[in-house]
Amino acid sequence: MRNRPSEPYVAQGSSPGEARGGVSLVPITRRDFLSAATAAVIAAGTACRRRRPWNAADFPPLPATSDVLLLAASSYDADLSDVIGRGIRELGLSVAGKRVLLKPNMVEYERGTIINTHPLVVAAAAQAALRAGAREVVVGEGPGHRRDTEYLLTATGLHEHLRDMKVRFVDLNLDDVRRVPLRSRFMDLPDLALPVSVLDADVVVSLPKLKTHHWAGMTCGMKNLFGVVPGAVYGWPKNVLHFAGIANAIVDLAATIRPSLVIADAIVAMEGDGPIMGKARATGFLAMGRDPVAVDATCARAIGLDPARLQYLVDAAEFLGNADERRIRHRGERADRFRFSFELIESMRGLRAQGG
Repeated sequence: MRNRPSEPYVAQGSSPGEARGGVSLVPITRRDFLSAATAAVIAAGTACRRRRPWNAADFPPLPATSDVLLLAASSYDADLSDVIGRGIRELGLSVAGKRVLLKPNMVEYERGTIINTHPLVVAAAAQAALRAGAREVVVGEGPGHRRDTEYLLTATGLHEHLRDMKVRFVDLNLDDVRRVPLRSRFMDLPDLALPVSVLDADVVVSLPKLKTHHWAGMTCGMKNLFGVVPGAVYGWPKNVLHFAGIANAIVDLAATIRPSLVIADAIVAMEGDGPIMGKARATGFLAMGRDPVAVDATCARAIGLDPARLQYLVDAAEFLGNADERRIRHRGERADRFRFSFELIESMRGLRAQGG
């Protein structure tokens, strides 16, 4: 039964002390869950637009420009640690003496699919951080579908790479937690219980697989942060985030965690019915940047989506980072080298950029 995807559950009770087994999980059907989640996305998204859900004094002014580094990589056989190491240096990010947490995208495993961040990208990022002098590198993820994280690590091949480098993995679904206030309130929640491995890291790196997403529009650096919300507290697949509105949750998590760097695996991306059922699309690049909004906006344009039609980017661009292409400085390869018109399911076609 270990290969069977988890059924959705609603978590009842979510105090920090319940993270290791005190949560009462009530099963619901997938039909009920999807209906409720869709209604909640619409209702929560509408309600939260009635006020400004952040305090401007808590966030610095947006930079005049944000750098996004586009690095060509035709296959996973390239020397990705060298590519990523060069990107870290060019972006001016110092990790020397710091504890670095790498957060890949590990949702599910099906042989022959490209659902997850490729293990060679994760291993390369770990190696690059260690070469740059990081005191410790930890890889952490809390899969939203598969509860058997050990199986995911082994099946994807990531365990072997981390073992060889002596890099520790933390299951963020089961990590100790600390309740922290949200720095923005799009979800209309005062706080979340988040893993201490994330909160105590000096540098958090979001390592997404670039994919279409049938609800959010796209999985990239910001949506990837869903995996830091612990399933042991909030259930599978992180129901509190769906019920509060996916776009709202993306912004609140990015505002609260504030990742220092995004490295998007777009060597092979996913088009169509993402983030699980889509098809592979060779795109041949890594996108790196210290402004997650700018990286996400750049990747949206790369796959033919209009950032102005992705609600989470519209909201985040007001106070978290730059989405306007005129305020993004593309470095490395020219942005127009990576322009694709991804296949989209019917419900997503309104997100397509004009002429895309």
